[in-house]
Amino acid sequence: MSRLTISNIDPHLLRLGILGGTFDPIHNAHLSKAAAVANALAFDHVLFVPAGDPWQKPLPPVSGEHRLAMLTLATRHDPRFGVSRMEIDRPGPSYTVDTLRELRGLYGDRVRLFLVMGADAYAGIGTWREPEALFELAQLVVCARNGYPPPERHTAVTPVTLTVPEVSSTAVRALVRRQVPVGHLVPAAVESYIKAHGLYRETSSSTPWTASATRSGL
Repeated sequence: MSRLTISNIDPHLLRLGILGGTFDPIHNAHLSKAAAVANALAFDHVLFVPAGDPWQKPLPPVSGEHRLAMLTLATRHDPRFGVSRMEIDRPGPSYTVDTLRELRGLYGDRVRLFLVMGADAYAGIGTWREPEALFELAQLVVCARNGYPPPERHTAVTPVTLTVPEVSSTAVRALVRRQVPVGHLVPAAVESYIKAHGLYRETSSSTPWTASATRSGL
């Protein structure tokens, strides 16, 4: 089966899950969450959309191209998964509403869009750009998270409870800086890519790591 891309999604498949984020780096919990919600809600495909310029967070430590490459490696074994570079290529801040409009423009009403997010993200959705438009463009799938209330009842909101491992990209980066193996937290191909490109170890994260390299407080 060919790799899923924006251009080769079968237009007759109706249910497309969308996962956005910095994915810095992609880790096993991201993949488990995507698979679990796809199974629970019968998604035909899940599209990972790495942010180019996340407007509510600092710029990621590594480039969009590196994050995109790691996502491609991590998702290659599940034919339901695909990766989009639309936010990497779009100039300016990465707004979810722009991404949903772009997808809607590509597929019209042939594909139903499901925007997957955690309850923590949903709690702040009022601060997002054009939040009311999000409810019109997609069904919001809100994954339960400890410490956050369930979403209010809304026809455009689907709450789900998933049993997935708790992993954070911040923790992965911290372990890499300490030169601790992270193969239990990220796919093997992603761990190899991080090491090969010296990511998260150097002040310049695009410089390949060598044994003589000095560590920074990145």
